[in-house]
Amino acid sequence: MSTIAETAPVSKPALWTGRVLSGLVIVFLLFDGAIKLVPWPVVTETMDRMGYGSSESLARTLGVITIACTVLYAIPPTSILGAILLTGYLGGAMASHVRIDSPLFSHTLFGFYLGLMVWGGLWLRDRSLRTLIPFLR
Repeated sequence: MSTIAETAPVSKPALWTGRVLSGLVIVFLLFDGAIKLVPWPVVTETMDRMGYGSSESLARTLGVITIACTVLYAIPPTSILGAILLTGYLGGAMASHVRIDSPLFSHTLFGFYLGLMVWGGLWLRDRSLRTLIPFLR
């Protein structure tokens, strides 16, 4: 039996809104991963303040992980896997901010905001995810 959600195409406004949301996340995370690969002093100083030390090798490792997960998210056949991996990565960032008692709305919940954009953009542009998680019946 076919349902409306399985057969209905994604509307153009929803598709483009999803693409824009996803594009913003992709650009931000690629930049975030790239500055960790260098690593710029602001990266190692921030890691030190968060209790991870100023290890350049850890920063580079996090940069590679960020870029790899983001590339998986950007490629349509692997976008759901990329979203799952980015959710875990962002959850770890949130846990780090909770541990050092960062400001709630600006620092701690930033990973949550990005996660909403990751999944919201994907849900708006991917019909298979809409059938898996139907908000409208």
